[in-house]
Amino acid sequence: MQAPDGILCAKTHEYLLQKDSVYKFGITDYAVEQLGDIVFVEMPEVGTEFEKGEILGTIESVKAASELYMPANGKIVEINETLIDNPELVNNSPYEDGWIVKIETEDEKALNALMEYEDYQEFIEE
Repeated sequence: MQAPDGILCAKTHEYLLQKDSVYKFGITDYAVEQLGDIVFVEMPEVGTEFEKGEILGTIESVKAASELYMPANGKIVEINETLIDNPELVNNSPYEDGWIVKIETEDEKALNALMEYEDYQEFIEE
């Protein structure tokens, strides 16, 4: 599974991918491998604002539940409603069909603190 160019990753295994003026948010392919088969995704309401580091939702697999952390200060502008009935899309396509929410942020400091995918790969191999 190849990550798209320009993806930014957090140490907590979430990613941001800029699309126009907003960012797609989801979990990395590594997180998907660790969790196994995804069975449920809890998402916040559109319009909710979060500070960097706050829990914005939960993702559950047959193995475990994991909290989703906001990687930058921002606002939820869209949720991936397809995941309500098809959470397995996160397993099959975490970067394309399995994104979780879209975020509007201007938190340059937090964005600059995220890792590019190559650095993230090195981080998870440590």
